[in-house]
Amino acid sequence: MASLSTRLSRFAISRSGTFNAGAISWLLAQTLWVGGLWLLHFLLLPAIAKLGLAPLLVEEIANVVRPLLVGLAGFCAGLQILVLIRAERLASLWRDIRGQLLLTVLVMAVSYFGVRHFWSGGGLWLMFSYLVMAFCGLLLVLQSVPGSGKR
Repeated sequence: MASLSTRLSRFAISRSGTFNAGAISWLLAQTLWVGGLWLLHFLLLPAIAKLGLAPLLVEEIANVVRPLLVGLAGFCAGLQILVLIRAERLASLWRDIRGQLLLTVLVMAVSYFGVRHFWSGGGLWLMFSYLVMAFCGLLLVLQSVPGSGKR
């Protein structure tokens, strides 16, 4: 029995797919912002509405929490852009699908705050930019981690 546990621990330790600090920060940032956007819009807000709270209260909760998550998404996408540039150089930012998705997220985050600040009747644009960020995040999750060598 001791030899079996020794073999299992040896395989767990000597895995060839170990990640560096950039890849770990990429995965952590991606988990925070993509998971946060999807969790709020598709799980938390419908669950709060199903509890029987007033629709105006649910809308007020969404109006407070959504900008925080959009700001987190913009910050984490910026961090992921830095990791991508460090792992695969600046030119990959324009040619790589990961770079294009991250730039789209940044543009949508900036437009979210710009519309929110300068145009009070832009509720549809706010929802559009939020959902574009969420779906870009979903597509980004399907891509490989920069520097992992897998494509």
